[in-house]
Amino acid sequence: MANKIYPSATAALDGLLHDGLLIACGGFGLCGIPERLLDAVRESGVSGLTFASNNAGIDNEGIGKLLRTRQVKKMISSYVGENKEFERQYLSGELEVEFCPQGTLAERMRAGGAGIPGFYTKTGVGTLVAEGKEVKNFDGQDYILERGIFADLSLVKAWKADESGNVVFRKTARNFNVPAATCGKVCVVEVEEIVPTGSLDADGIHLPGVYVQRLVLGAPYDKKIEFRTTRARENA
Repeated sequence: MANKIYPSATAALDGLLHDGLLIACGGFGLCGIPERLLDAVRESGVSGLTFASNNAGIDNEGIGKLLRTRQVKKMISSYVGENKEFERQYLSGELEVEFCPQGTLAERMRAGGAGIPGFYTKTGVGTLVAEGKEVKNFDGQDYILERGIFADLSLVKAWKADESGNVVFRKTARNFNVPAATCGKVCVVEVEEIVPTGSLDADGIHLPGVYVQRLVLGAPYDKKIEFRTTRARENA
């Protein structure tokens, strides 16, 4: 079995990056984002990228860093709100955005990973989401055709992996990472811990190693806070 473990994020992406890639990226806000791999993409200088990701992290974190450096030409996303640079670039026409409902986005990635080129859904019927898409009637109800996402590269953040690439996510950090992982031609995963093959519970594996081509240990991580809400201290 080929060694899947690479010494750094830069090494793990060696030979995979070029301009114009479609990249599927896990994460939701700051939860479960492959920050080491995204830093390596930024440092590589590749441009004209399209990212399929729920959002773009926040300003200066996650994909937000790549927006700052103008390396992203298009986002396929469901949410913009917490990233002011994302919002600014979209409203000014600097960034192309394909808005996609969250459930539809997850299913488009899952479909791509399963080799399914398209599927019908009621989500978005009669809205801007349906513009330009085929509409088909099933049992008196309209559905729109959504295309599966087949990415060139998948970037994923996980909690643990064994040396064979079997992966476990921690709680809500799983979010979009599993469907993002499966829909790429090559999947690179950064993890907080790598353990010997066979030490993970086989029934607890969230992403089998067959989907994972490359692994990198990204620890230690800073546990960043997306929002901190406080109130003034009352006088004693």
